[in-house]
Amino acid sequence: MDDDPLLNRPAPHFCLPGTSAPDVCIENFRGNWVVLYFYPRDNTPGCTIEAMEFNAALPRFADLGARVIGLSGDSVESHREFQEKHNLEIPLLSDTGHAVLEAFGSWKPKTLAGHEFFGTRRDTFLIDPAGTIIAVWRDARPVGHAREVMEALIAKQQGARPADRETGRA
Repeated sequence: MDDDPLLNRPAPHFCLPGTSAPDVCIENFRGNWVVLYFYPRDNTPGCTIEAMEFNAALPRFADLGARVIGLSGDSVESHREFQEKHNLEIPLLSDTGHAVLEAFGSWKPKTLAGHEFFGTRRDTFLIDPAGTIIAVWRDARPVGHAREVMEALIAKQQGARPADRETGRA
């Protein structure tokens, strides 16, 4: 998390179609904290768990001044079906061309049953109100990830690292 090449850099610019608007641009969120999470596929077990945990935490993230946005290579239509099936309120963005996934380093070779292919890595980026990436999670585990991101957000807002909060150090 601490040595990622995107850490402490401006978030790459993008505008993508989404479930909440025809085009959603990262610049529209300046002045807000942003949790931008990338996930492999709609309606898969891990992605559903992750989406539902972020969705359940939306009110708390909103109280902290943060917007949560999901992004994958699936189509907007697939995202809408995913949202309806699981009552998700998170805006989901569609990057079918993978340009944004590539810009964030989240479009990577994967291997399944001996076959190599490109796919989306489960990565999350915490972006501060100025548009700077201040925390990165690569290959995140779906269970408990929303809580982990929220704890990091709270720590960043309070000026402490999450590990310092747990040990009581300032």
